[in-house]
Amino acid sequence: MSSADPVAALLAQWAHDLLPTEEDSELAQRSLLDTVAVALAARDHPVTRLAVSLPEGPRWAVAAHVLDFDDLHMQSTTHISAVCGPAVLAAGGDARAYLAAAGVMARLGTALGWPHYSAGWHATCTAGAPAAAAGVAVALGLPPSQIATAMALAVPGAGGVQRAFGTDGKALQVGFAVEAGIRAATLAGAGARADPAALGQWLRLVGGDPGRLDLSGPAVPGGLAIKLYPCCYALQRPISALGELSQAGRLDPAGVRRVVLRTPEATVTPLIHHHPVTGLQGKFSLEYAAAAALLDGYPGFASFTDDAVLRPAAQQLIEAVEVKTEPGGSWLLDGELTAEIHTAHGGVAQISQRFPPGSPARPASAGQLAGKVAGCVAGLAVDLSALTWAGAADLLREHV
Repeated sequence: MSSADPVAALLAQWAHDLLPTEEDSELAQRSLLDTVAVALAARDHPVTRLAVSLPEGPRWAVAAHVLDFDDLHMQSTTHISAVCGPAVLAAGGDARAYLAAAGVMARLGTALGWPHYSAGWHATCTAGAPAAAAGVAVALGLPPSQIATAMALAVPGAGGVQRAFGTDGKALQVGFAVEAGIRAATLAGAGARADPAALGQWLRLVGGDPGRLDLSGPAVPGGLAIKLYPCCYALQRPISALGELSQAGRLDPAGVRRVVLRTPEATVTPLIHHHPVTGLQGKFSLEYAAAAALLDGYPGFASFTDDAVLRPAAQQLIEAVEVKTEPGGSWLLDGELTAEIHTAHGGVAQISQRFPPGSPARPASAGQLAGKVAGCVAGLAVDLSALTWAGAADLLREHV
């Protein structure tokens, strides 16, 4: 290991030595509950069924991500638990192994930075493959040298691009990242060798900065955002704002003539579908999200089906949405979102929002989380109230 390239060694030692605090453990338990719930909700999704030939870890990751209802680490713009939870569960790991993987993913993703994400990389996959390798290596009880080797061996699988958003490929490439991480850790444990400096070289090649690597703070610095709507995180704020505005004014969607959304351009980076025709595309469409917020009140699972997106009322409202972006920004919640609703009678209602509910700055309440979980497991005779890591793996094996 070159002293000039310590990325893998530093992360491996940190992961190996991690002693979770009470707060870390609470985050791990909440993440386990949230991830298992959203994976169970996707048990019959067409993409989950397509992934049936994948091993259990990658298959569970596909299910955990395909609804885009899984948590997000804001600083790294990565869906941490959809990667780290399934990888560790498949390896028989526990909360400490999950937190080791999550901490590596948060730190690698932050070192990759916004330029990496805004260039079009899917950071959940790029940071996810080495992180999954680290978590599985910890679950297997490997020493720091082999954890570093595992991360280096996962580098070839550290890919994924945003052009996949709105297609089957988005969730599948998350599954591929988990598969790469599990494979890498298993090979490292069997004695495979690699140059750990590969991780640092890869980090620089894809636009990251090893100087941004920070091992201080809690296991997952900044915490995790819990989604309350099953769609891209970039849509959580506009949906929340428009929902509040519509309910406050008791607006009739049929009377809406214009919807004007003003937001920093960084906040719409992943929203690449402006005229969606499928449910998956709707999850990455600001125009459709605005329509769904006005039509449905709470845009839940039923709002993101092909039929829902193609509703005449939704397609009409999509054409009424105007998105005005301001230059700059460096994360999905940069600045403020301002929404205006113009009605046929000449009225204008306006609202601004900084943080949506579920974000670390505005955490989801116990009731909101319980409601989300209940909706996810509706129709299943399962009890997630005292979920354990071993029990979670058993549930996923049975249903996903």
